[in-house]
Amino acid sequence: MRLLLDTHALLWWLDGDTSLSPAAGEAIANESNEIFLSAASAWEITTKYRLGKLPGAAAVAEDIVECVASQGFFELPLTLVHGQTASALPGPHRDPFDRMLIAQALAERLVLVSNEVVFDSYRVRRLW
Repeated sequence: MRLLLDTHALLWWLDGDTSLSPAAGEAIANESNEIFLSAASAWEITTKYRLGKLPGAAAVAEDIVECVASQGFFELPLTLVHGQTASALPGPHRDPFDRMLIAQALAERLVLVSNEVVFDSYRVRRLW
């Protein structure tokens, strides 16, 4: 299975936080799955860390590339198609990071690992 981690799923995975669902944890740990992290999540983590909203994410914010590589995860860059898809998504959900993750999951046919139930209204495949 090809999985795209929502930002909170990555942070909870790295911290061993019990907020990560057992199903999500098992899927991330399963070595037969390909795990992706979006450039949008890197942007979100470093921005929120800089603003003081994620004070516990210093190590991740300071070297997210190494953090992702050390887990055996893959980078998912942003493309023009992702941008176009994100901006065309309907509905009132306004979080630009979430909209980009939804767009990338749809465009790349990835399962989105997230606790965000609102994602279901976008017909994205979601695991939690």
